[in-house]
Amino acid sequence: MGLMDGKRGIIFGVANDMSIAWGIAKQLKAHGATLAFTYLNEALEKRVRPLAESLDAELILPCDVARDEDIENVFKVVEEKWGGLDFVVHSLAFANRDDLKHPFSQTSREGFMLAMDISAYSLVGITRCAAPLMKNGGSILSMTYLGATRMVPNYNVMGVAKAALEASTRYLAAELGEKGIRVNAISAGPIKTLAASGVAGLKEKIKLMDQYAPLRRAVTQDDVGRSAVYFLSDLASGVTGEVHFVDGGFSTVVPA
Repeated sequence: MGLMDGKRGIIFGVANDMSIAWGIAKQLKAHGATLAFTYLNEALEKRVRPLAESLDAELILPCDVARDEDIENVFKVVEEKWGGLDFVVHSLAFANRDDLKHPFSQTSREGFMLAMDISAYSLVGITRCAAPLMKNGGSILSMTYLGATRMVPNYNVMGVAKAALEASTRYLAAELGEKGIRVNAISAGPIKTLAASGVAGLKEKIKLMDQYAPLRRAVTQDDVGRSAVYFLSDLASGVTGEVHFVDGGFSTVVPA
């Protein structure tokens, strides 16, 4: 028997087979979960749909998380098809490249609002729609990064957005705990993904992992996926409001 047998959930944030969300999806499927996926637009649907179908996804739905009506429509379909929901994976983040390249003080007002909307507020919007479907409790998991708590070169506005995501995790956990809904976040180390490619110096960050992390290597999508299975399964039934580091121990010895 798998840890996720009988559990159904939806994954936001698969862009291609290098996505952290894809690593999570594979591990969840291996442990017996039934999955649904979302995609942003037609261009991304061409990448996401074949991946989702390879895991026998029952639902593959369009969703722009900047639009409340899109989020609401996703969960309406989930309710119609499944009647309920056990877990949600939020693996979404975005910032304009210019706002990542320039000094943080030069972040535009529009760029700041966009990063906060997609990277942090979307967790609130998704949770608001998901919680009523978690009639027997459930688990909501998002992805964050060390730049939320320490200044990481070139991470800039995204670090501030991730800090908001982590604060949202705690407030949502406190609000939903009495309903048996757990809300946690995983702080993964630098991983080569489509989103991470917008942050300058990614290769150097990965090299630092090889040099300083206790495991002497960068973590992989599958490493994060295995930890996600723990948080989304009943093994973590008493864990909520936590930010869990999956970075080979780098955060404990990161050089100043």
